[in-house]
Order: sequence, then C-alpha cells, then structure tokens
Amino acid sequence: MLFSDRPKKSRKDLYDREKELQEIIDAIEKDSPLILLLGIRRIGKTSVLNVAIKESGISSIILDLRSLRKNYSRGELYSLLARSLPRDQKVLELLKGLRGIKILGNEVEISWKGRDSLSIAELFDRLNLRRIVIAMDEAQNLRGPLSEEVKNAIAHAYDYDDKITFILTGSQVGTLLDFLRIDDPSSPLYGRHAVEVNLQRFDEANSKEFLRKGFEELGAKVSEREIHKAYELFDGIVGWLSLFGLDYSRKRDFDEIKEMAINISLAELKSLEGLSHRYLIVLKCIADGENTWSKV
Repeated sequence: MLFSDRPKKSRKDLYDREKELQEIIDAIEKDSPLILLLGIRRIGKTSVLNVAIKESGISSIILDLRSLRKNYSRGELYSLLARSLPRDQKVLELLKGLRGIKILGNEVEISWKGRDSLSIAELFDRLNLRRIVIAMDEAQNLRGPLSEEVKNAIAHAYDYDDKITFILTGSQVGTLLDFLRIDDPSSPLYGRHAVEVNLQRFDEANSKEFLRKGFEELGAKVSEREIHKAYELFDGIVGWLSLFGLDYSRKRDFDEIKEMAINISLAELKSLEGLSHRYLIVLKCIADGENTWSKV
C-alpha cells in the first residue's frame, strides 16, 4: 500500500524512488565501503533503505540510532548493537567463540567492560567473514563521548574489512556530514570516498499522483481541491502525504490533520534541537500562516 504509517519493505509500496533505490543497490553490488543516504525527516529514507537491503539479498544489521540519548554511555551503545544483530543462524555462527560475545538461544550479549570486553572494530572484523551490510539509521545521533571510537572503527573496516558495506542515513544532513568530517584531515574518516544518495521532495505532479493512487488503492474518492490543499500543506514530503492520505481516508477533518502535523513537527524539532518554548510558538504561528513579525 502507498499509504502507510510504517516504513515500507517492498518495492511495490514505494513511489517514484526507482533511481535512488537502484543507486544504492548498485553501490552494494560494487562492494562500496560507505554509502550516505540523505534527506529531510519523513522523506522515506528508512523505506528506501529497507527495500534496497532486502533486494540486495545480503545479510544486514540495521541500527536504529534514534533511541540513543544525547550523551549515551558505552553500555547503551553496546546494548543497541546486541539488539540489532540479526537472529540469522549464519551470522550467529560467525560470532560464536568470539571473546566478549555471549549467545543464549537467539539472544546476544556484548561485553563492554573488563578483561573480556570487545571493541567495535573487533566486532566488525568478525562480521567481515561474510558479506554484510551494516546500516546506521540517523547516524548523526552517534555524536557524543564515543563518536571518535565509532568513526575509527568504521575507518578501520573501510580499509581492512572488504566484505562490509556501511549505509549511514541522516535527516540532519549538515549535522551528519559535520559528524563524519570526511574532508577534515583530523577526522578518522578523512579522504574516504562515500557514495551519496539524496532523497528529494516530490514535485507537484508526483505529489498529486501519489495521493490519487493511494486513495484509489483504498477505494476512497477525494476531490482535486483537497489533493491540491494537501500538496500545498505538505510540500512534497512523502511521509506527510502518506499520513494525510491515511487519516483523511478515515474521515478525519483536514484542519484537524493539519493541526496534528504541526504539533508532531514541533515536538520533533524540540527533541532535536532543544528549542525554547518561545521559538516553538513562533514556528507554530508561521505554520498557521502568520507570515509577518507583527502577526507573530
């Protein structure tokens, strides 16, 4: 289905992402060490990532880094790594006998302190025994006390682990590039080539066609006027268009959906940047159409 409130996992549910999808699959097939999948929030990065990995047919680890706190601890990072390891018997077999790894059924624990602790670089070296994709969703969230260690491990794998492809996604594009600092001689990743794939907003024609096809799948009849209003409000951002389509087909009022979208966006902005309450009020006024300082 085109309209969904969860990331897509099948090509048939993606709309107008053939070019970007093929760019990622081609890069994986060419054993590219590092791929950056860039685009603003709700533009469909996770969906494209899921489908590309699935169609590559390669084992994968996907780290959802949105759950990391700003000043995350080593224990939190290692716990996330352990939870993200695939419950694939072939991958679990690779890890058996590795110092610092405990496998209990399908559960994996990674020791992060003491004599038996395992470094991230050592984990990558062991995973390199078979072809694998390691994806880091919202990788800019790795900024913090362990950021240099993580980048050193990625740089080590880039140079020595030729069966690993890293895919890093980022919705704060500038922040992700600042974190990686590929052009900075002091960065562990300096000079490494990354394949960049950028997801753009849909243009007006594609936005409207996406909505028409999505409503058609649901058997819902929606006027061109409402479709145009949705395009103007959500400006070609597929995640918002999809959410609008779902809610509108459930008979929710247009203004109610607009208010909900504004509140979700403000909550996301607040969590991302720690914005002040006053600044959030200003943003909400702008979203409501108050486009001069006197009105705000």
